[in-house]
Amino acid sequence: MSYDTQVPPAAAPQVMRNGLGTTALILGIIGTISGFIPLFFWLAGILGLIALILGLVGKGRVKRGEANNKGVALTGVILGLASLVLSVVGLVIVVTAVGDAVDEIDKSIKDTAPSSSAPASKAPAADAGKAGKNKGAGLADGDSAVYDDDLTVTVSDPKSYSPGEFASGHTKGNKAYQVTVVIENKSKEKFDTSLVSLSATAGKNGVAAEEIYDDKVGAGFEGTIMPGKKATVTVAFDAPKDAKNLTVEVNPGWDYDASQWELKIG
Repeated sequence: MSYDTQVPPAAAPQVMRNGLGTTALILGIIGTISGFIPLFFWLAGILGLIALILGLVGKGRVKRGEANNKGVALTGVILGLASLVLSVVGLVIVVTAVGDAVDEIDKSIKDTAPSSSAPASKAPAADAGKAGKNKGAGLADGDSAVYDDDLTVTVSDPKSYSPGEFASGHTKGNKAYQVTVVIENKSKEKFDTSLVSLSATAGKNGVAAEEIYDDKVGAGFEGTIMPGKKATVTVAFDAPKDAKNLTVEVNPGWDYDASQWELKIG
């Protein structure tokens, strides 16, 4: 008697589902690299979160025997966590940098904006010791124009002046007068004298009085006046012989109002 035996077919090998673990690893690597660049904190956060989720699901498949890349999935989880940590650090860095930049912009705006308590143009402020005189115009000899930033300008009493042999600005038959101009810087900032301008008119008709230049006068202000210091120059002007008054105008700079001194001569 013969027996017919049949061998059952071999079971098909199980296909490992390693895709999630591998994807978690790739996303974790990209997320971690992105995390080292603060501006890409958002990308690191997104990729890190996805890598963490996929890595955990991949570990679950390994535990159920559906995948065999435990190490890859675990590495994806670790890199996902690292990406999330780096994204938080990057967010803090970016927010801090933006905050500092905004503070610097606000500070620069406040520094350049005119104070609410003072006009944009530095106008002469009244001097309590010379009430009614120190208005920036019509000052007398020895009076001071005090500006909002504590810059003080004083013009002395005019004196007769004899121009040098090679002087320019003097007309024969006219008279020359010299005045001393003192600028005192009582502010906390240094003052640049390069923009200081001096001019004068003479007589009742306000004829322009030419400034005289020779080896003694006409140099003008130069350099910088430091806080608490002062600078002095002597200038001379040419006036008609019959002029009885000399109006001297001093303008400390573009953002200042000019001040005038009405001086008696003749």
